[in-house]
Formats: sequence, C-alpha cells, structure tokens
Amino acid sequence: MKNKFFAAALGLSCFNMIFLTSCLANANPRTHKSKYHHHKQVEIPATQEAPKVDLIVHKDTMKGWNLEIKVDNFKFAPERINTNSALNEGHAHLFINGKKVTRLYASWYYLNNLEPGNNEITVTLNTNKHEDLTVNGKLIKDTESVEVTAAKQQADKQQHNNKHQM
Repeated sequence: MKNKFFAAALGLSCFNMIFLTSCLANANPRTHKSKYHHHKQVEIPATQEAPKVDLIVHKDTMKGWNLEIKVDNFKFAPERINTNSALNEGHAHLFINGKKVTRLYASWYYLNNLEPGNNEITVTLNTNKHEDLTVNGKLIKDTESVEVTAAKQQADKQQHNNKHQM
C-alpha cells in the first residue's frame, strides 16, 4: 500500500514540476518560444550595429540545394561554442518547415533532400551559448521558400543516378 501511495505522490510531483517549469518558461520575457525553437533571447542594444543574415538558396546542378548564408557584423565562431556570449559572434540554426535540422558554423551548407510541396527554410543567428539574437524583440533570421514537386524530385534522382553510372 505504501509503495502505491509513494508512486502516486511521485508521479503527481513530477507532473507539477513539469507544468510549473513550462509556465515559468512561458512567463519569462527573456525566453523565446516559437515554431522555430525555445531559447533565451539576447537583444542587440539600439546603440550597437545589429548583425544581419541573408539566406540564398542555390539549386545544385546534380541534386539538392546549396544554402549560402551571408552575414554582416557577425562572425561564425565554432571554436567558441558554449563559451561566453558575444553580440556579434556565434553560429546559426537551420530550420526546415519550423523543425530544427542542425547548427551552422560556416556560410555554406548542402541540403540533400526536401519533401514535395512548399518548404520553408529558415536560418537564425545565435550566440555562443545558443541564445537567439534579436532586434526590437524580433529574431535575426532570414527565410526562403522552395517548392518541390514529386516529379521534380524524381527527375533529380534519375539525373543523379545517370551521372554516377557513366
């Protein structure tokens, strides 16, 4: 009987901790929750030049897409990941249709596959400690859309296979 009571009390305590943690995170103005991710934010002061990001999607000649990430007033610093944050260095996060795919430590990334349909590709700038960089409360990000048809995806696969058979 004691074990059942203990298990029920422990389960209720865990639920309360998770619920309260979620409520506190949502109430914290320095925490950002969006379809992209859930990180603390670092606001760029109005007195400082803000970093900028420009995402350019290039269709690869064989298959997939090459993403070019152009940044101004920002330096990719993979060697400083998880160290003290700076307002003009860090890394980027890559999202496809709102789902985080990877971290980016450089200005180019090869994207192999996209699902048929409209795909939203987003890059955000982040500090060394993964905090979202923001200006006027808005993420420093860029988004591009890529439309993929099932026929186009099949043609790309066929072209890729033909080149490797030669």
